[in-house]
Amino acid sequence: MKKLSYSFSGALRTFSFWIVNGTVGYPLLEGIDYSCIFEEPSMMEQTYAIFANVIEMDDDGNVLNAKYAEKRAAQFIRNYVDKDYVVEPPLEGWEVELYSCESRLNNNTIS
Repeated sequence: MKKLSYSFSGALRTFSFWIVNGTVGYPLLEGIDYSCIFEEPSMMEQTYAIFANVIEMDDDGNVLNAKYAEKRAAQFIRNYVDKDYVVEPPLEGWEVELYSCESRLNNNTIS
């Protein structure tokens, strides 16, 4: 049975720390109060979905683009709290897709 790599686990832990600590996306979110995402579970869910969808790993599970995944999630947060901020390039459908374990099981993509 495969498990998440230490590299991914570390990237996720670091991202989580930065989200809660208010330092994710520095300097993109510097001086921006994004505490509202803690009060809106769907915003936190979407932020993590973007991070997880964008992150890439090699065959050994080593994370290849943690900073880029963090940036895309930070861009989403910034756009949410600052309607004048434009995400460039725009977030694509695959980046914002919300997956569930149940839907994957129903589509027979997990054995």
